Amino acid sequence: MSTESENVEMRKEYDFSLGVRGKYAKAYHQGSNVVVLAPDVAERFPNSESVNQALRSLANLMDGKHQPQ
Repeated sequence: MSTESENVEMRKEYDFSLGVRGKYAKAYHQGSNVVVLAPDVAERFPNSESVNQALRSLANLMDGKHQPQ
């Protein structure tokens, strides 16, 4: 099955002359910690720090610890 994108050539304005092959390969191989939030959850947490704070609080509750805010 052929798609239109398979027939498109590289555009002239794309310049990869300064590109480094495999620049992020080692980090990617070691693992990734990217988590995709559901849209309704993402609305409640504006940034990664707010997500981390909420998860730390939850983890403390699960461990029986209470951490004042």
